[in-house]
Amino acid sequence: MNIFNVITLFGGLAMFLYGMRMMGDGLKTSSSGTLKKAMERITGTPLKAFLLGLTVTAVVQSSTATIVLTSGLVGAGIISLGQSLGIIIGANVGTTITGQIIRLLDLNSSGTWFLQFLKPSTLAPLALIIGIVIIMGMKSSDSAKIGHIIIGFGILFSGLLTMTDAVGVLSDSGIVERLFSVLGENPLLAYLSGAGVAFALQSSSATIGILQAFSTSGQLTFGEIYTVLVGVYLGDCVTTAIVCNIGAKPDAKRVGVVNILYNLSKSALILLVVTIIHKAGLLDGIWNQAIYSGGIANTNTVFNLACALILLPFVGIYEKVSYKLVKNEPVALGKYDEMLDSLNPVFISTPAMAFGRCYDVLLVMCQLARTNIRHALDMFFQFDPQVMKQMEEEEDSIDKMADQVSNYLVQISATITSHYHVEIMNYYFSAITEFERLGDHALNIAEIAAELHNKDSAFSKVALSELTVLWELLDTILNHTSEAFRKQNLTEARRIEPLEQVVDDLVNVLKSNHLERLRKGECGVFNGSEFFNLLSEAERISDVCSNVGAATVARAKPEIKHQVHNYISMLHSGKDEEFNQVYQKTHDEYFEKLNTTTMN
Repeated sequence: MNIFNVITLFGGLAMFLYGMRMMGDGLKTSSSGTLKKAMERITGTPLKAFLLGLTVTAVVQSSTATIVLTSGLVGAGIISLGQSLGIIIGANVGTTITGQIIRLLDLNSSGTWFLQFLKPSTLAPLALIIGIVIIMGMKSSDSAKIGHIIIGFGILFSGLLTMTDAVGVLSDSGIVERLFSVLGENPLLAYLSGAGVAFALQSSSATIGILQAFSTSGQLTFGEIYTVLVGVYLGDCVTTAIVCNIGAKPDAKRVGVVNILYNLSKSALILLVVTIIHKAGLLDGIWNQAIYSGGIANTNTVFNLACALILLPFVGIYEKVSYKLVKNEPVALGKYDEMLDSLNPVFISTPAMAFGRCYDVLLVMCQLARTNIRHALDMFFQFDPQVMKQMEEEEDSIDKMADQVSNYLVQISATITSHYHVEIMNYYFSAITEFERLGDHALNIAEIAAELHNKDSAFSKVALSELTVLWELLDTILNHTSEAFRKQNLTEARRIEPLEQVVDDLVNVLKSNHLERLRKGECGVFNGSEFFNLLSEAERISDVCSNVGAATVARAKPEIKHQVHNYISMLHSGKDEEFNQVYQKTHDEYFEKLNTTTMN
């Protein structure tokens, strides 16, 4: 062995990585539109999402690309984090397809003409020839994309063959045997080695491909390489998480976090099960036997598929943990102009990105309106002119954002043809209207508080105590509304309507109580009138929440899209058991609080 053999090895590696990148980029370019549309429309079960993730990754030959694309769709609010979970797990299985292609290295000189044809030494030059002919002989851009995919395939196998030749020389020197012998004796070092190489190469497929090339020496055993293989999973997902975090919103970052959590769970499960089986003596037949390219590919596929089937039912746990690890970022007040500048016409040709910019602004509108409502309600306990001024400025910001997002959506509408994108656009138009109304109601409430302050008047202690209970209920329904829109969470959305009914019930009781106070002369006419105005604003806020919740449910359930009114009527009719349970529990809780407050 000499320096030239090392150069040959790394030259082969460079060709392999470039070929993989070239092939993957070509596949992504030629199929990106179809794949994005498919991923955007995924609203089914975790199993369906899993199959989609597997298929997409098998096509683009990169789990990183699939997960990063998923992160972008989550960040744009087009799919929820919950919908992405199955895709992530499916992507981890789909990436094993590359190893199954590389296993063609195992084909020997004997066999049928067809098998000879499939040998990398035949396929590599043939792919290069075909790819060049396509690129040079055909002028269309689509043909050129196909040509680049085929050339990438040829370069990949050429690199593999070059690496294999270099590994053969290294094997004769005993370096490969000694290296993997050390790794086999030190599982932690083997695990970290696999993780480190995968992280450096930014690809699990490439790292496993290198293992497959080394396996041609016949000096690798299952006991020496399985821990390296498991380490690869960690290294690859760390790379993906870093990419997902670059300039991303919290939900998009959570996609990368979920991928890390899943791969850590997968690694732990594999190591535990293999150790137990090995200790029981059930792996003695293969533990010290030579493993070749096909065996590595099969081991990788079995590991990933088995873990996916075991862990897929528990995807909800990963989602919950990701919310604890990645907190929602507070809106940086005073930076709205910078956010509105992101509504750039350059993104309009890519609807997912353009909708993502709209979604970011809508989230801020929702947060600002909700914050203003909280400030407004606090005004009845301690009026602050500075807070009032701040609220007015933020209301102006909400109106400005509403106008600019609306104009941006109009621009998007001129470029989209997908019915699905039309549905998103209509949903966002509806959200603009509702969040703007929330801001208006907040300012109306603050103006009632200002009127009382200017007249040196105030509600009675009993009335304020009752309002405290109503404020708490409004904050709860606003929280469900915000989360339903932000996460496209149907569970949160379905909780809104029963709470809206409880708000109506509570408002009716508070009106009755206040009429009684007016009758007894315990409250003035002016205060009484303002109290009723305040209760009306509370009802209108809960109505807005109801509209957002119903629109969110309708978006996920097309069958009720044109029958939202009938859907809401059905809920209030008492025929929906989930509605009844949430309503009764919430009703009992807040009326108990009201009774306790009244008695005190």
